[in-house]
This record gives sequence, C-alpha cells and structure tokens, in this order.
Amino acid sequence: MAKSDLIGGTLWESYSRKVNDRMLNPRHLGEITKAEAEKLGASLVVADWGAEVCGDAIRAFWAVDTKTGRILDARFKTFGCGTAIASSDMMCEMIIGRTVDEAMKITNIDVEHALRDSEDTAAIPPQKMHCSVMAYDVIRKAAAEYKGVDMDSLEEEEIVCQCARVSLRTVKDVIRINDLKTVEEITRFTKAGAFCKSCIRPGGHESRRHYLVDILAEVRADMDRERERAEAAAPPRFAAMGLFQKHRAVEMVLDEKVRPTLLKDGGNLEVVDMKDADGATQVFIRYVGACKGCPSASTGTLGYIEEFLRSELDPAIKVLPI
Repeated sequence: MAKSDLIGGTLWESYSRKVNDRMLNPRHLGEITKAEAEKLGASLVVADWGAEVCGDAIRAFWAVDTKTGRILDARFKTFGCGTAIASSDMMCEMIIGRTVDEAMKITNIDVEHALRDSEDTAAIPPQKMHCSVMAYDVIRKAAAEYKGVDMDSLEEEEIVCQCARVSLRTVKDVIRINDLKTVEEITRFTKAGAFCKSCIRPGGHESRRHYLVDILAEVRADMDRERERAEAAAPPRFAAMGLFQKHRAVEMVLDEKVRPTLLKDGGNLEVVDMKDADGATQVFIRYVGACKGCPSASTGTLGYIEEFLRSELDPAIKVLPI
C-alpha cells in the first residue's frame, strides 16, 4: 500500500526527516531518578504539563546543579502524538548544558526550527505547532518548580484559553515570533480557540477578560508602531539624500573600501563633482598618483570602484573619470 493511500502524500511529506527520526528514535525518552540526579551532584526537578481536552501531556525530568543552576541532564515522558515526542526530545537536547534562566528563553519556534531539515521548510504542519508550544510551556513549568514559585508568577499575564491552557504571554509571543495576522493562525499555532471557542471573541458561552481578536489587534498595532519608529530612526536611503549627503556617503565608502587598495600601489582618486541625471547619480572622479595614466584606470579599476559604490550605496551609481 502506498503511503499516499494511508494519509495522503502531501500531509506525510509535511513532516521533516528529523521529526520522523526523533519520533521513532528519541534520545531523551525516559526518566531521571532521584538517585541518578544525586550521583550527578544535582537536584531532581519533575514537572507536568498538558491539555486535558486533547489528551497530550508531558512529564519533564531535569537534573539541575544547585550551585550553578545548570541543567546537567533532561528527559521526558509523554502521552501524545509523534510530533509531541519529537518536540519534547528536541527540547531536552536544547536545554542540556544551559542554566534554567537560559532554558526559559527557548521558544516553541526555536524547537520547531531545530527540527527542520532545511532552513526554509517547516518541520511540521501548522496544525501540529501546539506540540512545540507544549514543550515551550513545560520548560517554564519546570523552571517554576526549580525556583519554588507558582508558574503564574513567571507569566506576565493570565491564561487566555482555559481549554488548551494557553497563556496571554504565549499568544503574544507566538504572534510576534511568527508574524501572525489572523485568529485562525493563532489557533493553528497554539490550539487557543480550537475547543469551546469562548476565547476567540465576545459572545461565547463563557466570558473572558482577554479575547484573541483583541490581543491580535493590540500586538499587531504595537508591531506596526515599532516598525515605524525603526524606519524613522534609520538613515535615509541613498536615493533620498541630497547631493551633499551623497557626497559624504561616497567619500566614506571610498575611504573604507577603495582608497586603501589604491594607496598600496601609490595611487589615489578625488571626487570632483556629483550630479543626479537620468535616474542615476553620476560620480565624477580624477585619478592621482600612480593611477593617473594607468592603462586599467578606465576599465578594471573603474569597474572596481563602481562595483563597491553600487553594492554599498545604490545600484544606480555611475562613476565617470575626467
């Protein structure tokens, strides 16, 4: 029987080889006993996380050096699908050797990226991203157990989706990290809103303090404002500069990239004029020293100078010797 007859070739191929390998051959599946942790000179941390509605659950075992806070070993057990196994296994591998605080900075996107076969191809289909989110959440639950605090104290805000136990912080992070633009994308990545749907928008059978539609609008507005501030703070593009600014920019590139090479051979150049004409910036130069009268001054050397100015500043630059 062909694999396409089982679940469809397209869906089958949407999982990476790394996911398949770690699903069938997990490196960190199992548990760490108290005796094993003590043998490493570490304390044992055990943390559970999961979503009762879908049945996925993870139990994480960490051996943490109490003097340095470094995770010396990590293992897991899970009641979940193959993606949950692969994500949990990769999560363990990524946190071993890190401190607890460093491990808390790992996101579900870091886990998913580590499972990719190539940089530009997702490791799993979007509807399975909740498995990597669950690995992300169990890290914070284990960190809370280690620190002896309630997990909520590590959260900036409260739980948004009670069914899938997805926090406000997770929703905001996932929107930002993945540049999500619709509520449907949030649901595919986190499972928030996939069950009773009360958290999607007002009017469900249970009222909420936060709704996905409002969170999405707020985060997207913040991202737009941040982008506008960054664009405003960025230096103007070469094409938008005045001739005086262009002259300074050209001189900086010449000083850093071109003149050192010319000076080695006893040559140099001067910028004698600049003009904007026919959609291009014309840079008029005069060779001095050994460059003056050199046979390659109007061919190889000229192309060398023009190439640097175009690559560093603007493709629409024309260098003309006089």
